Parts: sequence; C-alpha cells; structure tokens
Amino acid sequence: MKLATLRTADGTRAVRLDGDTLVDLGYADLGELFAEDDWRGKAAAASGTAHPVEGADFAPVVPNPSKIVCVGHNYTGHIKEMGRELPGHPTLFPKFAETLIGANDDIAEPAETDSLDWEVELAVVIGKRVRRADERQAADAIAGFTVMNDISLRDWQFRTVEWTQGKIWEATTPVGPYVVTPDEVGGVRPALEVTTVVDGEVMQRDDTGTLLFDPVFLVRYISTAITLNPGDIIATGTPAGVGNARDPKVFLRPGQRVVTRIAGIGACSNRVVEG
Repeated sequence: MKLATLRTADGTRAVRLDGDTLVDLGYADLGELFAEDDWRGKAAAASGTAHPVEGADFAPVVPNPSKIVCVGHNYTGHIKEMGRELPGHPTLFPKFAETLIGANDDIAEPAETDSLDWEVELAVVIGKRVRRADERQAADAIAGFTVMNDISLRDWQFRTVEWTQGKIWEATTPVGPYVVTPDEVGGVRPALEVTTVVDGEVMQRDDTGTLLFDPVFLVRYISTAITLNPGDIIATGTPAGVGNARDPKVFLRPGQRVVTRIAGIGACSNRVVEG
C-alpha cells in the first residue's frame, strides 16, 4: 500500500492511493492510523471519500511524530567525501516535528544562512510501539518507508562538533509524499535508487542497499535507548553528492527547485524561496 496524509478544506486526512485517487481511511493522519491495532487491515479495507491525486496537497506523512531520529554517515561514499572513517556505531541526532513540511511545499531559506544544503534520505516510519526490539520485533515495527530531504544549514551545523543546530530549522524538511509498505519495495531492507536533482542536474545518486546500518538494525539500535512509537521517523542517512563536499561548495538559492526521489516510493519536489 501507498499511504499519505492529505490536506483538505476540513483538515488533514489519512488516505490510501488507489490508481489515480486517494481514498479516505477514516483517520486524521497516518500517525493516528498507525496507533491502531491491525492498522494494515483497516487501511486496506477502508472505502471512504475519494480525492483526486492530481493537485493533491500533501502534508508531512506524519505531521506530529513523537520523535525523529536521524542517522549520519551511513553511506560509504558520503563518509569518504566528508573525510571521515567508517563508523563502528550509528551517529544519531534528533529533529523535531516543527521542521517538517509537505512533499511539494516551498522551502523558505532562513535569513540566517547562506549554506542551505540538500540530503536525500530513505526514512523509516514506525507502525508499532517497540523497546529493546529483537530482529523480528524490529522488522515487524516498520510500517513502511518514505522520502526525506534533510535540509541542512552547514554554517550552523559546523559551528560545533555536534550537528543538531544545523538540522532543526523550522519548516525546512520535506517528507513524503507516501509511506510505502515493505511488501511493495522488496521488504524491510530495500535496495532502491535514491537521487537528488537541483534544477535538472543530478547531484546525488546511490542505492539504499549500500547502507552501512540497515533499517532493521537501526530500529533495534535506537529502540535499545528509547521507545519508538507509532508514527516515529528514522532518517537513515544521505549518500555522496552534498553541496558542502563539492569544490567549490554549492548551496541552494531562492528560485531553484530541488527534487529528492526514491524509486518505488516517490519524490519530494520543492521550490526554494526567500525566507
């Protein structure tokens, strides 16, 4: 299934993609749906109001997750371009719900930066509460996958050795448009092409099969430290090709369009505007 959260005149609605229509599932958003027991069965059986895909206004797939955990340095190529050694453990940092925007929303460049960078990421969406998950529990907790563009303010990120301040700017992180269940993308360890294109130029291209720490491992690892709740998001890291690692460096500017795409899932397509 492909599931989304749609903005409508009556508020947000959780929907299922059926051909060229989006079928209302009876919940305000996917976070509310994933909190239900047997959400898969309920989502598959729902037959509510149909909305056209054309012109759909997608909200973040989960508008208010209890937590967003991001992973740095998880593709070999990106680690090398940043001049670092392969890590023995995942590098984790948080984002917050206020950072999220819809898959086609504008990205307003904050006035405080001139180093706005792109990062295409496969994001894991949690569908079951887990703590200290084993292999089976971790796999079962994955509701599906979505696309995230982990927009980064590099000048703020590298002010200190800890990255969070460059990653948590309000309304800068597109996520969506769909959560795609594992059965549609080859399972809980999918091998999918990921790309970033800026104004028609390919900036990033890799395959999620080359992740150092795969989605199941990350659910196990993170849930060891903290409970993962339905609707929580894990961003699995970005491949080589970020603007900050180029010589000379290249950053996003108002008027440009950045498209982050993952095969089989969808794309975030966002125009950069002045903040």
